[in-house]
Amino acid sequence: MSSKIHKIDLAWVVPSEIKAFCTTRVGGFSKPPFDGLNLGLNSGDDPIDVLQNRSLLRSILPADPCWLKQIHGFTVSTPVTRNAFIGGPFEADASVTNIPNEVLAILTADCMPVLFASKNGDVIGAAHAGWRGLSGGVLENTIREMRTLSNGLMPQDIRVWMGPAIGPTAFEVGEDVLQAFSSYSEAILSEAFKPINGNPGKYLANLYLLAKDRLRSLGIEHIYGGDFCTVGDRENFYSYRRDKKTGRFASLIWISDKG
Repeated sequence: MSSKIHKIDLAWVVPSEIKAFCTTRVGGFSKPPFDGLNLGLNSGDDPIDVLQNRSLLRSILPADPCWLKQIHGFTVSTPVTRNAFIGGPFEADASVTNIPNEVLAILTADCMPVLFASKNGDVIGAAHAGWRGLSGGVLENTIREMRTLSNGLMPQDIRVWMGPAIGPTAFEVGEDVLQAFSSYSEAILSEAFKPINGNPGKYLANLYLLAKDRLRSLGIEHIYGGDFCTVGDRENFYSYRRDKKTGRFASLIWISDKG
């Protein structure tokens, strides 16, 4: 057990008022198999331990994170919908804000967290992009809501960071996942889905490549991250595919009013 938080700072080019980082499993109070900084209340861990971990995280943030009830969907939480909703976490898989010190948070353990920031620092977003969300339009919806909050914002003025997710050598999928991306070009599909020899109908899928292709098709030019594998990095990351019973780490972003 440790009262320290080990975090990954983002290597991207954004204004100084944009603050963001990703937690790891190092530190915290959770016991095996959730050891240590598990932030997921619905993971099967002792809620007291998770709340202690969340309290530890809160100590280095300007406000309580806007936790979501993530359901592998495409809904985006906005300042308006959050203000209108009372009674627990908002059911959504992405969030946006233009309000300083409002902390957006995404919990993952193999799905891809994606963080967004405008080049002038006036609006941000965060998305939970597993294969269902990615194929269903969660990235497009997040960008659309960001543009609603920032008049005149163009896609080329948005910076994106793709956080720790299951990597292309570990993500075995079936035909159902391939078909979910049938609207993508044949060139991308052949690159992003590699057939597994001796296992018909099974592929190794590349979430990062699929996300990059979708972002670029939307006009996003500045894309960072995408070089992690939660399955392979047991020391730093939780992985549902690897362990089944496991915790969740968080990717967080906010606009600081202190620059």
